[in-house]
Amino acid sequence: MALTVAVTGGIGAGKSTVSRMLAELGATVVDSDRLARDVVAPGTPGLAEIVRTFGPGVVGADGALDRAALAAVVFADPEARRRLEAITHPRVRAAFDAVVREAGREAVVVNDIPLLRDVAAAAAFHLVIGVHAPDEVRVRRLVGRGLAESDARARLAAQIDDRARARLCDLWWSNDGSPEALRPLVADTWRGRILPFRDAVLAGDPAQRGGPVLVPADPGWPEAAARLAARVSRATGGGRVDHIGSTAVPGMPAKDVVDLQLAVDDLAQADQWSDALRDAGFPRVPGRWRDTPHPPADEPALWDKRLHANADPGRTVNLHVRVRDSPGWRWALLFPAWLRADPEAAAEYLAVKRWAAVDHAADRTAAGYAEAKEPWMAEAYRRGLAWARRTGWHPAG
Repeated sequence: MALTVAVTGGIGAGKSTVSRMLAELGATVVDSDRLARDVVAPGTPGLAEIVRTFGPGVVGADGALDRAALAAVVFADPEARRRLEAITHPRVRAAFDAVVREAGREAVVVNDIPLLRDVAAAAAFHLVIGVHAPDEVRVRRLVGRGLAESDARARLAAQIDDRARARLCDLWWSNDGSPEALRPLVADTWRGRILPFRDAVLAGDPAQRGGPVLVPADPGWPEAAARLAARVSRATGGGRVDHIGSTAVPGMPAKDVVDLQLAVDDLAQADQWSDALRDAGFPRVPGRWRDTPHPPADEPALWDKRLHANADPGRTVNLHVRVRDSPGWRWALLFPAWLRADPEAAAEYLAVKRWAAVDHAADRTAAGYAEAKEPWMAEAYRRGLAWARRTGWHPAG
């Protein structure tokens, strides 16, 4: 499938400006508002369902949807708005998917979409770009387009705020200046991230990554993990995905790598999902993968897994695919829970990580870094299990 990018932002923020620039660079751009009009045009099943739901008063004398009349019904009624969205959103998504299929695998298809409201909606795209600007700048732009100031402010107030929107976005661009100020950023992202992302998905290759470098804890890691986990879950029809590893421990310096774990019934299911994960941007890493068994007496095969990684060069991800309730699956969930609950254990682990990162700073991969931590991890496994027994911890969900 084509690489899909959502460009979102509040009214007057400049998302359409970004979309136009991406079109100039070669993207196929779809106007979500246009699709929303098309799916409720006269004679469509969408319009018929709206009339059944809200009554004939929302249709004008010409047989077309009377948008002002419909807005009067749904604007101040959240439940009515949800009923409307249940009619229109699936149809708009189906129309967009049709464009993606027709565009071909080598295309980049951009959806200019103002109403990206939740993580589940964002998960339908490989990448989400958010565009924002201060409210006063946005109001000034809207007034310049002929809108009354009071109407402009009302429209801003009716949309989700930028903090909620930012959580849905992989890239968050400020656009408080002239349109031309955005052009270098758009071009650099196209050449340095979007096209390499597309090429890696087509080839089924993970993005390149370097050796172990610890960075200060990033408060944005959990939100990034939530976005990525939603994409993995969507690709697998609702599979369970958890944020694991050091970036799941608040305040802990770590490699800038989001570790996720996908639960499967067995490794045959993992293999069945491999193509879907690749198409979603998480190609399989070749080779046989097995976590270090703890304790050594355990059956080694119980620690087998599949490993996928990101194709997006702008965000490093390890996706560990493990059998549900296997010892490796349980330990991956238990370990960060224990560290979150035991600051002394977390401090010990950080010291080990720092030593291993320095000792393997020249490595081109993180393999040596991971191996250097194993002696401490062997003892940590015993201590972690003891903590779980003492506290009654068990994997939630």
